[in-house]
Amino acid sequence: MRLNSQAIGDGPPLIILHGFLGSLDNWRTASGRMSARFKIISVDLRNHGRSPHHPAMSYPAMAEDIYEFCNQHNIASAHLLGHSMGGKVAMQFATTHPQRVETLIVVDIAPKGYPPSHEATLAALRNLDLCSFRSFGEIDAALAPQIRAPSLRRFLMKNLARRADASFCWGIDLDAILKNYHALTKPIVPTHAFPKPACFIRGGRSDYVADEDLPLIKKMFSRAEFVTIPDAGHWVHTDATEHFLKIVTNFIGAHPTSHRSAGPHSNA
Repeated sequence: MRLNSQAIGDGPPLIILHGFLGSLDNWRTASGRMSARFKIISVDLRNHGRSPHHPAMSYPAMAEDIYEFCNQHNIASAHLLGHSMGGKVAMQFATTHPQRVETLIVVDIAPKGYPPSHEATLAALRNLDLCSFRSFGEIDAALAPQIRAPSLRRFLMKNLARRADASFCWGIDLDAILKNYHALTKPIVPTHAFPKPACFIRGGRSDYVADEDLPLIKKMFSRAEFVTIPDAGHWVHTDATEHFLKIVTNFIGAHPTSHRSAGPHSNA
């Protein structure tokens, strides 16, 4: 597995992992802003973005993808940030390979299992006959009855690609995601407790991380700090960008990298 990635900036390495049905493109604004302080390495997780497709998909498997990625790019250790599904991958990686993580930042997700809340959205995508559409507008109109929020439709449609004949197809591996969706609703399976600094950022308008989840988080991440951004929903980094970036940069600044990674980084 050679994950697609993009690196910008110079400084302590900060790896960013996107959420479910997202890609590194979702983090371009935040990455650009933080690149003045850090070497931002944004990664497309398997079956997402421009990374390879694979029939298996679980948090242990995706954590091992990140382990391979760090080895391929000679990253001895890095600060690690993950949002939603990417946050679970980050937690799995940190509790499996704690020596490879300097600090952990988890955005609006807990290590617990979640109910399968995306089944209707996945069914709407699966039921589209993409060969019958000639424009993005037609696809948007076809999705509207099932997915009413325009912002969510725009987010999902970023996963569309065009074939050589200009017909549409999915850039993501929708079949693999559907097959493995229930595995993605499960809790992480920690191998070790993570003894280093961790910051859990949640949106005040989101219900992904409840107060009753905090003891479980502290059990796995003993040095966890918790920050709630009141005016943000699940997409914390876009709902309250300035506040979010300040929290991230201040947290990493308070826990500087013990040693820099060696060697150049290039896209897979």
